[in-house]
Amino acid sequence: MMATAIPKPQNSSKSPSPSQISPLPQKLVSKLPKLTPRRRQTPSANPLPVPETPALPPPSSAAENQARKYIKPTRRILSHKDHDLFLQSSTYELLLAFVFNLSDSVRDTSRSTVEKQPLVPEVERILGVLDSVEEVINKCPPEEQGGSRFGNPGFRVFLDALHDELQGWHRKLGIEDPAAIEEVSTYLLHSFGNRTRIDYGSGHELNFIVWQLCLYRVGLLPESTLPDLALRVFPRYLRLMRQIQTTYYLEPAGSHGVWGLDDYQFLPFLIGASQLLHHPYIRPMSIHQSIVIEEYGKDYLYLDQVGFVNSVKNVEGLRWHSPMLDDISAAKNWGKVEGGMRRMFVAEVLKKLPVMQHFMFGSLVPAVEGMSTEEELGMASEDSETECCEADVTQDGQHQHVHQQAGWGDCCGIKVPSSIGAAQEMKKRMGGTSLRRLPFD
Repeated sequence: MMATAIPKPQNSSKSPSPSQISPLPQKLVSKLPKLTPRRRQTPSANPLPVPETPALPPPSSAAENQARKYIKPTRRILSHKDHDLFLQSSTYELLLAFVFNLSDSVRDTSRSTVEKQPLVPEVERILGVLDSVEEVINKCPPEEQGGSRFGNPGFRVFLDALHDELQGWHRKLGIEDPAAIEEVSTYLLHSFGNRTRIDYGSGHELNFIVWQLCLYRVGLLPESTLPDLALRVFPRYLRLMRQIQTTYYLEPAGSHGVWGLDDYQFLPFLIGASQLLHHPYIRPMSIHQSIVIEEYGKDYLYLDQVGFVNSVKNVEGLRWHSPMLDDISAAKNWGKVEGGMRRMFVAEVLKKLPVMQHFMFGSLVPAVEGMSTEEELGMASEDSETECCEADVTQDGQHQHVHQQAGWGDCCGIKVPSSIGAAQEMKKRMGGTSLRRLPFD
């Protein structure tokens, strides 16, 4: 048979030639978005420069200390004007110098490296004071919580007992003048939280650093002790604060702590980032690896604090309970983290009026001429005020620090139950020492 040729079907889908395409109207062409090749976006650089470390002034001479008129520290940042005066003062530079020199002194340094060095007597005496604080905690048990996750009134008993011991402890440190003891010890007393509100935050943590600054200024802590203060004394203070928070359920001093680094602490992240600055294999993203936290937390404050935060949250993962820490972990290196922590210390602590309006000034950390006083405004002292704070406008248009019945202001914020208290209450109900994680889906 002869094969018959099958005719090819015409291809109706064949693309027309360019000459057959009718051009688009000019009106439509002008409205079409311009096509650009997809390129990786370069992250925008932070416009704020990394704050530099000012030179730390030398301690006062014996003659200067003898001639100094010591005064009990009081609040002096009571308006925006007062805050502006502070930010332009030598006292602001002094705080920056001490905190940043403290952090710089332990760059690329682990705790075990410092702890291998001989313990100098000045630091040993300070550690002895903190050991004595722990003894006071053990003598002042909390009141029955009744399942509450808010601050325990037993904390006030603890602070009162602490106050009675301050003079003897500071005499052992080498301070004899009663007026000097009253000034320096006020910062230590306020390092552990607010007696009235039973809360704790970065302002109280700063008081602990200022206490050491005062000891440095009167010549009891040479500059060579800065690494010991950062990696021996400060970690001891952190352990003490965890015990206090676990015992008395201190509330966060402010309602926004959950969106920050930590509900309570800031400086472990600044000092800890400095420790890890050029670490050969621990990266910012390593905070998500539990084995790294467990293995190296004892040597690096940053990792240790992340581990503690994880241990008191009932949801698994930094992404859910500490989103800022999670975001920071994406940084390329610890230099970026450390620079960000410096910026944050300035912006979120020293330049935050709600934090600094609780800060106290004496003769060693002096106020600026022209700043308000509590007496001028008819305000109670920090220890005497009650409830939470709101700004109130005075007749001259200034904002003064006034405590109101309802805590809706930026100062102390809405009362927030202690996350540590919640964890402790859950452990009591469930039994055991581990915290059961709640599913998030």
